[in-house]
Amino acid sequence: MSKTMKGVICLSLAGIIWGGLFLAVRLVVGSIEAVPLVWCRYILAFFALYALGSYRHVDWRIQRKDWKLVALVGLIGQTLSIVTQESGTLLTSAQTGSTITAATPAFMVVFGCWILKEKMTLGRIMSVVLATIGVMLIVYDPDNFQVNLWGGILLMIAAITWALMAVFLKLLEHYSPIVLTFYGLIVALICLAPYSIWWLATQGDWNLLLSPTVLLSIGYMGVISTTGGFVLWNEGLLYMDASTAGLFMFWQPVVGTLLGWLLLGEPITLWFWLGFLLIVVGVVMAMSRNKS
Repeated sequence: MSKTMKGVICLSLAGIIWGGLFLAVRLVVGSIEAVPLVWCRYILAFFALYALGSYRHVDWRIQRKDWKLVALVGLIGQTLSIVTQESGTLLTSAQTGSTITAATPAFMVVFGCWILKEKMTLGRIMSVVLATIGVMLIVYDPDNFQVNLWGGILLMIAAITWALMAVFLKLLEHYSPIVLTFYGLIVALICLAPYSIWWLATQGDWNLLLSPTVLLSIGYMGVISTTGGFVLWNEGLLYMDASTAGLFMFWQPVVGTLLGWLLLGEPITLWFWLGFLLIVVGVVMAMSRNKS
């Protein structure tokens, strides 16, 4: 099997796994809030990543000068972005959550130019404009009354903050992705612990929390999505450049939409597809190597 084919398989599986994440979030609606949901998910991922890192004999050390940036990555990415992503998905639908957050690569263009001093071109500007219009079409879909404006705004915040975190990670690329994700999870676990513990102790309905649906959903999010998807994605990046790899993020909205339609009865409207098409065009433009 060629290296390119290995990359395609790994990246496609990662995108499919992340598409299923949004269905898992929707399955726990009414059982647990977003913050304790993320916290429980991260507890599982913490142990899974530690086991994986130990198995691969990664170097866990971080230089003192980099700890502030590592903490910032944890606050922006693993904390703010994931909490807003799951909050927005709980308020909207699996298809809306997976599609809006798929606009992340387009927003990486803005932060890449700002932080990494990459060249801003007309094509890159247009990519962000098209992706933003696509998001607005999905959020303001007049034919889909499940869409919630506040949920759409939260998902937009999730896409933007994840893009910002991804750019910051470029400044830390001399460390193992496993190590960076592991320490980011620790930051998030500390930040989310007070509210999560309080909610679980005083507000949680343990009959619901211990139901098979909730336990399996959290298990999927913590072990398969956070750990498995992450490993597959980074494995795929070994065989394919990052700009091409970003295209495989579109497995995420396709799978999220189809699973939401098949298993949850979420409607697929023309407005959704128009918005999705604009996001696809915007992201493809953002990752194009051609200079405008």
